[in-house]
Amino acid sequence: MKRISVVIAALCAATLVSPAVASATPHSKGTLQRDADTLVENGSPGVLVELSTAKGSVKVRSGHGDLRTKTPVPWNGHFRIASFSKTFLSATMLQLVGEGRLSLEDTVEKWLPGVVSGNGNDGGAITVRQLLQHTSGLHDYMAELDLFTEKGFLRHRFDRLSAAEAVKLAVGKPPAFEPGKSWGYSNTNYVLAGMVTEKVTGRDWQQEIADRIVRPLGLRETSLPYTSPFIPGPHARGYDRFVVEGSNPPLLGRRVDVTLMNPSMGGGADGSINSTTEDGNKFLRALLGGKVLPPAMLAEMKKTVPAPGLGAYGLGLVKATASCGDYWGHGGALPGFLTGNGVTEDGKRSVMVSLNTLTPYHPGAEPPAGNPLDPVIDHALCGRG
Repeated sequence: MKRISVVIAALCAATLVSPAVASATPHSKGTLQRDADTLVENGSPGVLVELSTAKGSVKVRSGHGDLRTKTPVPWNGHFRIASFSKTFLSATMLQLVGEGRLSLEDTVEKWLPGVVSGNGNDGGAITVRQLLQHTSGLHDYMAELDLFTEKGFLRHRFDRLSAAEAVKLAVGKPPAFEPGKSWGYSNTNYVLAGMVTEKVTGRDWQQEIADRIVRPLGLRETSLPYTSPFIPGPHARGYDRFVVEGSNPPLLGRRVDVTLMNPSMGGGADGSINSTTEDGNKFLRALLGGKVLPPAMLAEMKKTVPAPGLGAYGLGLVKATASCGDYWGHGGALPGFLTGNGVTEDGKRSVMVSLNTLTPYHPGAEPPAGNPLDPVIDHALCGRG
């Protein structure tokens, strides 16, 4: 169970890109198609991949979006982008920093007095930068939710947990390390980031993202669902396999339809946005292309610390290395949907990968090491044909 939890945590943050030579290298659509087909052969119900460049886009799909009707993944299918939402929120907060309404060195205590305290947790020692960079040391509230077994998920998938309740769960445990002393992925950080955003602006964090990013960039297929368990149509259905209780090593059981769920388990700021491959690419290219943040704020976003298993983590951005160079992005994982992406340093080439499962493995299989989407991203960004 521990290993699968680690795999899921890594998937939540991983999947990125940025090679300098990629934009000048031709890419084979056939390679993308073979990569998508391989993911289906390895156990994913369906796959949708879109590569976007200055010269246009290439999109491929494989498998099924609905296993009952045997229909394909919709070409313009919506899906839960999960932790890729963190990049949207981080960019929103950096706009506020650029406007002088917030500082990355402000403490959590300044904006949320008394919210982070007890069991060795101290909001006065944690900065906004540390929240966005996962260097706060705060315990991940998600580890306290019963969502990682089939019975637990089916019992609790419509539960509503407020942001304050999620933070209370997290600070009920001691921190993993002192703020700024290490790196550790924790969804609690972005729940608090959403709460800080609301304190600074006096508005929901969803409204800020919509007004600052979604509408200005024309992301017409991107939505912020609050606690709605539904995904805008058209969309693939989401499927997953849960760990068989008592299995050692942990093995995955039968496939379960997990499409309906509340994506805002802890207030939603850590990963509840719905989008499409087209909108995801548009956002990534605009962000790295300097159309979302002024240069100084984009530079802050790209200041990284070592992130074991991922590469390096900035402020809601991961920097990793492909076969042709470094790249930027942020993956996402929720029951039923796995998102991977990457964008070049100049913002001219990006890729979005969507699977309608968090567990793209065959029954009884043990998850392999590494992220299964990495080869797809590498081939797309590096133009391997």
